[in-house]
This record gives sequence, C-alpha cells and structure tokens, in this order.
Amino acid sequence: METQANALESLFERLEVFIKTTFELSKLKLLETTIVIVTTLISRMSVIIAISLFVFVFNIGIAIYLGELLGRMSYGFFIISAFYLIIGIILHFFLHKWIRKPVSELIIKQALK
Repeated sequence: METQANALESLFERLEVFIKTTFELSKLKLLETTIVIVTTLISRMSVIIAISLFVFVFNIGIAIYLGELLGRMSYGFFIISAFYLIIGIILHFFLHKWIRKPVSELIIKQALK
C-alpha cells in the first residue's frame, strides 16, 4: 500500500512540475509575441513619423510657393488646407478598409507567428 501511495505522490509531484513548466512556457510565449508586436509597431510608427515630418515641411513649402503664384500667401495655405480637408473626408468614409483592416491583420499575423 505504501508503494502505491508513494507512486501516487510521485505522480502528483510530476504533475505539479509539469503544470508549473507549462505555465512558465505560456508566459514566455506570450511575452515573445507581445515583444514582436510592439517592436513591429514601433518601427513602423517611427517611419510614419519621419514621413509625416517630411510631408509637413513639404506642404509648407508648397503653400508658400502657391501663395507667391497667387499673389497672397494666405491663398496657398487655404488651398493646401482644402486639399487636406478633402483627404480627411475620404479617409473618414474609407477608414475601415484602408487603415483599420490592414493594421488589425498585421497585429493578428504577428501574434500568430
């Protein structure tokens, strides 16, 4: 009877070690997935920020140039702001298709790697 009790106790100890190991492995896999997703998003966001700064400065230059062509500086800025208003309206109506869906697919793809 004692051998059976010892075997059962040994089995429970092994089960406990297995559960702890499985839990630690799951935590490490989750950590790895989180790190991959965050680093991917950070790298893409830094590129987007750099491009945005370029576009911002470029638009100021275009607005000044258009203003000089039209005779008043403010006209160039009005034209550029109207252009961005139109872009904003288009993005508002097509946001899900063009931005949300690809970003969510990227996150899911990275999480399932």
